[in-house]
Amino acid sequence: MIYPEPILKLIDGFMKLPGIGPKTAARLAFFVLKMKEEDVLQIAKALVNVKRNLHYCSQCYHITDTDPCPICRDPHRDSRYLCVVEEPKDVIAMEKMKEYQGKYHVLHGAISPIEGIGPEDLRIPELLKRLQDEKIEEVILATNPTVEGEATAIYLSRLLKPTGIKVTRIAHGLPVGGDLDYADEVTLAKAMEGRREL
Repeated sequence: MIYPEPILKLIDGFMKLPGIGPKTAARLAFFVLKMKEEDVLQIAKALVNVKRNLHYCSQCYHITDTDPCPICRDPHRDSRYLCVVEEPKDVIAMEKMKEYQGKYHVLHGAISPIEGIGPEDLRIPELLKRLQDEKIEEVILATNPTVEGEATAIYLSRLLKPTGIKVTRIAHGLPVGGDLDYADEVTLAKAMEGRREL
């Protein structure tokens, strides 16, 4: 069946989302047709606001609508500790456990030669600058326990060793091959407690 142009465009739009194939996209498009107009407008407005009003913090590169972000602005955070994560969603996962009170640095990816992502594609120069400018005593590498996350952690540990700053890695209480945002708070807390120096 040939769909009208507006439905085709909506289906194409949904298919750009991760994990959404043609059938799911068509189901979502037809669901939107049944929704109240004000609900559709609310979703559309939220999508536009996310793109227009969110940006990266100039200090840690987490997503924020203010600069610096609330975590970087918080005077109660222990600035001696810097937790390095791959993505903004990992900061949110770490914050859910309510155990870590230091600051963060978001790399925006992990080293993956297969995908053509090298160290130069990550926020590593900004990390090195922070280590020079701030009084950091420990860098906690909280990259995902995947091949790419491990490669990134090893690369960073070798890069940071000469600075004299203590470099630790979160323990592997997390399942190998998993993502931080899928882990529960207890598992993340245990992983943070069991971190080790690299």
